Amino acid sequence: MKRIEIDEASESLGDYARHVKKDPVIITKRGKPVAALISIDTTDAESLDLSTNPQFLDLISHSRKRLKREGGIPAEEMRLRLGLKKRRL
Repeated sequence: MKRIEIDEASESLGDYARHVKKDPVIITKRGKPVAALISIDTTDAESLDLSTNPQFLDLISHSRKRLKREGGIPAEEMRLRLGLKKRRL
């Protein structure tokens, strides 16, 4: 993994982006990570956007806490109720 101190970054963004196919590039400020350049070959723009959206992450956290507190319906039961096919493993 390549680490670059933000005040010492001398290459263009494009040059750093070319490195991310192999490893993430971590940008630091006074030694602490502040940003990262990562490859998104294994994801799509919508997934990336949601995974970094604070409101969406709060919603997921709230839903998980509620599920733990109140219980829920197993996925197979929900599929049955919705008339969907059984999930293949």
